[in-house]
Order: sequence, then C-alpha cells, then structure tokens
Amino acid sequence: MKKGILSGLKVLDLSRMLSGPYCTMMLADHGAEVIKIESPTGDTSRKTGPFKPEDLEKKWSGYFVSLNRNKKSVVIDLKSKDGNKKFLSLVEKADVLVENFRPGVMDKLGLGFNSLKKINNRLIYAAISGFGNPQFGKSPYLYWPSYDVVAQAMGGIIGITGPDKNTPTKVGPGVGDIFSGLMMSFGIISALRMAEKTSKGQFIDLSMYDAVLSLCERIIYQYDFDNSIPKPEGNGHPLLVPFGIYKSKDGHIALGIVDNSFWKILTNIIGNKELVDNRKYETIESRQNNAKSLNSIVESWTITKTTKELKSLLGGYVPFGPLNTAEEIFKDSHVKKRSMIRKVKIPFGDKIKPWRVAGNPLNFSEFPQPDFKSAPCLGENNKDNIFDHKSEIFKKSKSSKLRKAFGSFATGVTLVTTRQENGIPRGFTANSFTSVSLDPPLLLVCISKNAQSYSTFRDSKYFAVNVLSESQRSTAGLFSSQSSEKFKITKWKKGFKELPIIDSALSYFSCEKTNFQEAGDHAIIIGSIKDFGIRDGKPLGYFDGDYFSIGFEKSLIDMVNNDSNTHFGAILENKKRILFIADKNRNLTLPKSLNSQKNLEGLEDYLKSLNLKFKLDFLYSVYEDKEKNSHMIFYHGKFSGNGNITTVTFDINEIPYEKIINNAERTMMKRYHDEYHHGQFGIYQGNEKKGKVKKVF
Repeated sequence: MKKGILSGLKVLDLSRMLSGPYCTMMLADHGAEVIKIESPTGDTSRKTGPFKPEDLEKKWSGYFVSLNRNKKSVVIDLKSKDGNKKFLSLVEKADVLVENFRPGVMDKLGLGFNSLKKINNRLIYAAISGFGNPQFGKSPYLYWPSYDVVAQAMGGIIGITGPDKNTPTKVGPGVGDIFSGLMMSFGIISALRMAEKTSKGQFIDLSMYDAVLSLCERIIYQYDFDNSIPKPEGNGHPLLVPFGIYKSKDGHIALGIVDNSFWKILTNIIGNKELVDNRKYETIESRQNNAKSLNSIVESWTITKTTKELKSLLGGYVPFGPLNTAEEIFKDSHVKKRSMIRKVKIPFGDKIKPWRVAGNPLNFSEFPQPDFKSAPCLGENNKDNIFDHKSEIFKKSKSSKLRKAFGSFATGVTLVTTRQENGIPRGFTANSFTSVSLDPPLLLVCISKNAQSYSTFRDSKYFAVNVLSESQRSTAGLFSSQSSEKFKITKWKKGFKELPIIDSALSYFSCEKTNFQEAGDHAIIIGSIKDFGIRDGKPLGYFDGDYFSIGFEKSLIDMVNNDSNTHFGAILENKKRILFIADKNRNLTLPKSLNSQKNLEGLEDYLKSLNLKFKLDFLYSVYEDKEKNSHMIFYHGKFSGNGNITTVTFDINEIPYEKIINNAERTMMKRYHDEYHHGQFGIYQGNEKKGKVKKVF
C-alpha cells in the first residue's frame, strides 16, 4: 500500500461543513491519519446532499463524501464526562487538532489550547473562525457566526465579482471556506516544521474574513495607490485587455493577454488591420485606456468561430482556454491524464459504480498519492484503537530484552550542560552522542525526558557537551544522580554564552541548538558548534549499565599473570561504617591476605580470623603500590560481628585519612567516599598518588 508524504501524522478533526474538512482533506489525501470527531448526530454535511439514487437511506451526501474521504470517524460527546476523558486520551497521542467553532467554545468545554497543551506540549492547535481569535486582535464581530458567503461579502470578493457595479455576485464555489482551509493546511505544515525542531506545539488562528481579504489583495493596493474603489466589471480585468471571457459561436472562451509578445501573436492570428500596428493598442497602458473598443473588436472575431476552431487557432500560442462545464471536464483528456477525478469505492453495494470526486492537485515525486478511501460511516472507528497500530506496539515483556540489546555496544560518557535564564547551571549524563557534520560543524546528543532538568534543555537556546575522561567516573555518577549539589561539588568554568564547561573533560563543545526532536522517552538535540576544546587522555566508556576505561582489562590480566607480589584486600561496610585494622599507634590499614596465602582464599581465611561474618559482593579495586613494589586487588563487601582487638570502624564521613599509612589505600578510600555518596561503584586502578575507576569484563 502506498504511503503519502504525511504518513504518520496524527490529526484530530473537530471541524464541520467545509473550511475545516477541506483543510484536513488536504492532509488525509497525502497520508495523514485524520480522525473525524463527530457528535452523535454527525457532521451537518452528511445530510446536505446530493444523494445517489441507490442511497435509499440518504446517508451518503456528495458534500460529505467529497470532503471526508480518507478519514476515520469516532463519535464523542464532548459535553459528557466520559466523552471528555476519551477525547483527552486521543489528544495525548495527536500531532494536530483542527476545529472551526466560534472562539471560546472549546474553552468552555475545558478543551482550549491552554488546557490541551498541558497534556500534549507538541500539539498543533488549528482554529478557523469567521473573525479570528482575540489574542491576535479582537474583532468587533468576534462572536458573529459566519459561513462562506459572509466571508466572501466582507472580505471583498463579492464586491468585485459580477456583470456590473449594481449586480455583485457570489463566487460559485465556497472560496471563503476552501481558501481558508487551504491556508490553514499551510499553517499546520509550517507549525509542524517548527515542532520538529523544538518539540513545542502552538496555536494557529485563521479568520475567514482575513483569508478572503488576502485573496483580494489587488483591491487593497488599488485603493491605496490611486484611491479607486474597485467594483464588479463583468468578465474583464481592470488593468489588462484583452483579459477575460469572450463569446464563441457555440459557447465561451477565456483569453489572458498580458505581455506585448502575446498581443502581437493574437493580432497576427486575428488578421484585423484595425489591430495590427494600431498605436491605440500598442502598449498595456494604451490597451487599458481603450478597453471597450478593443474588447468589442476581439469578441466580434471570436463569436464567428466555434470553440473547437478557436482551440485550434489559439491553443498553445496565447493564454487561451475553453469555458468548460462539469460534463466537459469529465471528458477532458487532461483531467484523465492528471488523475483529477478519482474513484472512491462505495461502502455499500459491491455492484454499484464507485463515487467520483475531485482529485488532489499536489503531486510529489517521491510520494505518489495513495488510493482514495471512502468517507467513514458515522462512528465507524469507535471500537478501534485509534492511533495505536498493532505492528508498531512494542510488548512490555520484551522491554527488558530490548534494554539489554541497547546495552550490547559500548558508548562514551558525556555531561550535557546548560543554564537557566537566571544563570543557574543545569546538567546530567548522556551516553548517546555523535558528530553529525564537519561543514557546517554539527553534533547530536540524546537526552532522557525523565531528567530533572529536561524542560530547561528543551527551552534553552544553547547547550554544551562535555566528553568525560576515564578519571571522571565519580563525576559521571554524581551527574546521573538527583543531587542538587552537582555544580557545587564539581569544578567547572563558564564558557561560550556562560555555558558550564567541566574541568578535566577530555573535550567540550559549546553549541547553539538547531533542532530538538522528541523521540519516545528521550529527545534528540542537534547543535551548531560555536566553541570547542580538547585535551590528552582516554575517554570514559559505558557498557551494560556500568563504566569502563579502554585497555584496562589487558593491564589487569598481565599484572595478575606476571606479578607474584600481588595481595588481596577488602573494603567492608556495615550501615555506613567502614572496617579498618589498627596497629598499636592507631595507624590504619584495610584488611588484607597474609603473605603466606596471597590469593582470594587467603583473604577470606584472614577475615574469618577477625571474628567477622562477611560477604564479598564484587571486585572493587586494583592498584599498584610503588613504595612496596606490589599490586593490590580489593573486593567490596558487607560485614557483621564485633571483630577483635585489631579491628576498628569509622563512619564513611568521618574516616581519618591522615591515619591511613598506605598512600595508595588513602587515595583509593577518598575515591570510595565519593562513589558511596553517588550510589555507583566501579573498579579503581591507581597507585599511592592517584587512581582511576574502571570496569573489568
């Protein structure tokens, strides 16, 4: 099945009759999923007519069928509590809402834009009314009801249409409605483009009076430039001649001569000596000044020939066309070749010929128009899971497997930072980051919508991406927490546009946001790079829920295989208290295996000798003690029991680091203190001066 260019767009259509339905018809014809929200009695146009003879119950008005093809129908009583609730559930999933009530009607139902945007911040709310919404200028006719003929009259088009100034004439089709609907479809696409960049919806207001006025733009500049008040002038043009409708022997034809080049071609075809080289008709201005005599000469020629003869003489040489009736349009090969009359299958009676409706004039090279579907029965889709497509539903039972699959590849770790309008810095970790383009320089980062400062990033114009080095594992843990002290604990400076730049980051990129796109439970930010910096080092990595450093695994394996002077120790914790071994001078060390048994089993035997119950839960640290030319492997665990005379415990926040006699252990424990408060642990590799936190696979 062909998909239109707007496939995936979800539209709620609360409109009735012509203006709104024409707007949503344009969207539906090109693939948008349009859900027509109808009252229990349905759209008024369902009963307007005309009806096919086979439609004995008169359920399928041609008016309704033409404008509401390719749509679905759901019956909802918006005034009822249940109906209101059902409608709001649809709003949550919709991209666009279209309505053509008088201003204030939806607000009285509690369903105005300001209410709905709290439910769906991305919603494009499109409102067509006779005289517009007061927030864009309060019309004195604000609450007047309006239909097409009113807009045509007040907007100026009837005032310039008709045989003479005393016979103003309504334009045949409902251009006040149709042009308003068409303009609104443009507005919707424009707002959607902005929503794709910002993930913010907006309210679109369109007055039918305003739309028709813009259609009659000529009368505005005419009145302004020469103070003239344009009136109906029959089938001619006030500025161009010959330009209008002329009689043929068997009907009428249209001529539109603007350029002098076309005028010369026409005079040569007519062959009238009064026209050729006559200075009265030599220029656009002179032809305008002599319009009456010129039109008379031209029509005295066209009326002597049939429309078919004129088509042969003029077609392709000057702007010309026959005046077609509906019957002639149906027969015209152009209409057939351009698919401008489309067939729609009737939803009752398989043997009945399909309906035929006007096609859609927009064609896209990459998206051929989908086949037209019938307009819906009233409430046809009441029981459907609107906007939920089974092929797109991801079962919750698979979510844990998906999370695991997402974690099957390693990523770098970044801190995304920005600042609020009041200058307060905000930031959190993000593992999905990539360059997009060098020329122009662009990057992309993915952020969680569950983050505390998500809305700040959504609304900010600028942001920075800080790529963390392998020594900043504790910083990553801090910024992945809900701590309000992040920027008080972390060293940072102000960069471009006062964006927070993290000290010791491997690199940073200060960006101006160009696109913001919500994607499920995350959002994608694309930024134009305005400033950046880089320093030597290795990046901090993230894999399967934990952090790691590149190349660490090999160094650990080599150390264990080649170094016989390796000891095993433990960091044991019980209710925020850490176990140490104290000598007679109250100097402290961590419990370690004895020299006679330098392995994990030896560590466990030593811990048992301390009169303790314990459980080692994960490998925590590997470090090199350069002072003693040895390596240490530390496990993390829990303990209970009173211990013996050599054991002491300290609260995690009250450890006397100056009493820890081994420099490497002292450095490691300071790191442990930070990680304990961040709620995440990794593997520490270091020596008596500094260390790094890594993961072993």
